[in-house]
Amino acid sequence: MALSCHVVQTTARIPRLFSLWVAFVFLLTSCAEPPPLIGIDNPEIPAASVTDATRHKIFLMTTRQPTEVTGAFFSEKRAIEMGLAAVTVSIPPNHVSGELNRPMRLPPDPREEFTVVDPVRYDAHSAFVRDVNAELASRPPGEREIMFFVSGYNTTTSHSVLRLAQFVEDSGYKGVPVLFDWASAGSLRRYVYDLNSALIARSAMTDIQTILGKTHVEGVTMFGYSMGGLLVMEGLNEMALLGTLNRTGKLKGIILASPDIDMDLFRTQISRIGDLRKKLYVLISDDDGVLNMSRLLAGGVPRVGAANADELAELGVNVIDLSEVNDSSAGNHSKFSGSPEVVKLIGLGLNNNDRFDRGSRNNRLQDILDDLSIRVVLQ
Repeated sequence: MALSCHVVQTTARIPRLFSLWVAFVFLLTSCAEPPPLIGIDNPEIPAASVTDATRHKIFLMTTRQPTEVTGAFFSEKRAIEMGLAAVTVSIPPNHVSGELNRPMRLPPDPREEFTVVDPVRYDAHSAFVRDVNAELASRPPGEREIMFFVSGYNTTTSHSVLRLAQFVEDSGYKGVPVLFDWASAGSLRRYVYDLNSALIARSAMTDIQTILGKTHVEGVTMFGYSMGGLLVMEGLNEMALLGTLNRTGKLKGIILASPDIDMDLFRTQISRIGDLRKKLYVLISDDDGVLNMSRLLAGGVPRVGAANADELAELGVNVIDLSEVNDSSAGNHSKFSGSPEVVKLIGLGLNNNDRFDRGSRNNRLQDILDDLSIRVVLQ
């Protein structure tokens, strides 16, 4: 009798958990989605007329198909060949660190809202490399670096561009941002589509390495967010199997923010990248609701971004535990960009090559860490 009672309780738990997931999806999708806005300027108040706005050029490498839908630029459909593009994002003068001033109606007001203008699609790798080199050359030696940012689950091209621009602005990143905009469906209900899109896109990582290798870059930091962390690790594994992993020696570091990766898979991935694990920094948080739901979909297997810090550190990676950080305007899954102090912390690490080192008494990173409830486990 006790055994049958236990079975009933266990099986009853499944529909309850599923109901929670359905309720979670309904809650988030019931809100009005902001419109796509790439290439939409305000004819009455052009972005260029706002002289106190700041501007960032974002380069795109994408496995999405182009679209002529107004403001979308690229669709959720998967492309056979990788596309190359660039946009300019205008940041309004009233912008507050950690916040994303995205317009809910068009055209945007560049005095108060993010605006994305000057979209360009490149037909040839050489033109893309030329423009990246021009941006690199506009920086002084020591700052001619690339942050290769891989977007996450449930995102569109518009949102990925805006989030990266906001992070570049708030972190004070001095190098050139390059976005890998893989074919996410931009819908919470299409998790499996996104997962398969990420796996399909991993083969493009070797082509990306080749293209970026033709630039005059001094160093590259790979930054994977959410499911983009899975794509970063799969790409590194792909290059390791081909014998091309970091063959130029320019890979400066790898950052995974809230990575949506199966812990067992991560152990296998780590084993294949050798000493590069010492350059790997994992930002985790045990209150990440998105990863908790992802764990439910995965049958209860823990996700790396919500894992135990000590367990991760035993794998030889550097861990930054953001569990006690509670000032993120972008939610607990996006603390890397939504928390002003965390953004500043990451920016200092990116710009100064301090690698979140606690060793120096005069280290500016130390000052931030002392003010925040952040646990850091470095290798």
